Amino acid sequence: MILPLALILDALFGEPDWLWRRLPHPAVLMGRLIARAELWLNRGQARRAKGVALELVLVIGAALAGVLIHALPDHGIIETVLVAVLLAQRSLVDHVRAVARGLRRGLEEGKRAVAMIVGRDTAPMREPDVARAAIESAAENLSDGVIAPAFWYLVAGLPGILVYKIANTADSMIGHMTPRHQEFGWAAARFDDLLNLVPARLTALLLALTHGWLDPRPVLRDAPKHRSPNAGWPESVLAPVLNVALAGPRSYNGRMTDYPWVWPEGRRDPGPDDIDAAADALWRAWAAMLAIAVVAALL
Repeated sequence: MILPLALILDALFGEPDWLWRRLPHPAVLMGRLIARAELWLNRGQARRAKGVALELVLVIGAALAGVLIHALPDHGIIETVLVAVLLAQRSLVDHVRAVARGLRRGLEEGKRAVAMIVGRDTAPMREPDVARAAIESAAENLSDGVIAPAFWYLVAGLPGILVYKIANTADSMIGHMTPRHQEFGWAAARFDDLLNLVPARLTALLLALTHGWLDPRPVLRDAPKHRSPNAGWPESVLAPVLNVALAGPRSYNGRMTDYPWVWPEGRRDPGPDDIDAAADALWRAWAAMLAIAVVAALL
């Protein structure tokens, strides 16, 4: 029952500030490790090979740490708390709802709130752009922050979730296609894509089933349009569920990029109410994942 308990603990308490002001979050420790390794290794020749070697060391180290912690004679208490810490349902919902609250107070407050969860430029955004960004972030991070870690815990226990989290952290730090990281971060990006292959589609399925959306055609049409092989799946379900067109044009580093629309039939003027509806959808998918975890525990 470790995973069901961890899902509930995360949903109740999220990321308590009083704790993480005193202790470093495990994801922060992972990030510091990756940042130091990147500064040391990402130079000179054979950068792709060095990146592959780093990814192997990170994965093996995370798996061994999981095995050792699992073996502690504490009746699973530490493991339950650690798994809860590595899930992000409550914090994700809180951040998404903060964008809706900000928009209701004014566009600039909405921009400040959405800047906490997206990497695109917020200065040129109008209200529908802010709402779309929040909804897209909700869909993608539901997969990365909740369903995927829970899935890998079900598959491979504590080693599985730790391997997933360090791989996901490495991808977010060095997996992007910049000149500096194109070679060194190749392994991090590809391994993260592989680990998210099933969870992203499971997330889409949970969103569809919990909203009674049984038509796969728009999902199969729109999901492959996304620049990521995985992020498009939950987005392509949440868009028709909310009847909101997602993706479309956005600006990164001062450069406007014209991405294709997801569910182009949908409304193009989403607002705070649509963001709140997306947050409600996150809880429905979470409840479905909790049910799966309970059934797995009882088998």
